[in-house]
Amino acid sequence: MQPSPAHHDERLTAPRAWWGIAVLLGVACALMLLPLGTLPMLLGLVGGSALAGMVVSSYGSARVRVVNGALAVGDARIPVTALGEPEILEAEEARAWRTYKADTRAFMLMRSYVPTAVRVEITDPADPTPYVYVSTREPQALVAALRAAKNSPAAPAAG
Repeated sequence: MQPSPAHHDERLTAPRAWWGIAVLLGVACALMLLPLGTLPMLLGLVGGSALAGMVVSSYGSARVRVVNGALAVGDARIPVTALGEPEILEAEEARAWRTYKADTRAFMLMRSYVPTAVRVEITDPADPTPYVYVSTREPQALVAALRAAKNSPAAPAAG
């Protein structure tokens, strides 16, 4: 069964190279503990790799979803009725909105390893957040899901 057009689910996983770096951090921990013997060295390798792997995994566990008439980005849940028209940002424009065009009041889920993004104005007058910036590898699919959810009769009311 295919998801409805008003549904989008994406996990922003960390690049493979970051997992290699996590292993290299484990090797560095092992080398630091080498003078203490073989067992501490092995514990440093396993413990350092596991700790670095947990950090990479938690950073790469961000989810971007459009479900039940809401945009769910990380911990934020925003009803689509409180959102304006979504704008697809290609790599250069996304970089500009992450840096010098950024508003400190905006909600931003940024991942530097994801070149494209979607920016959506917040239209709720009671919300001081001017816009939502979301890194996404599938900007067209996210925009299509937001538009479909907004046009769906089941979209919840803002507020």
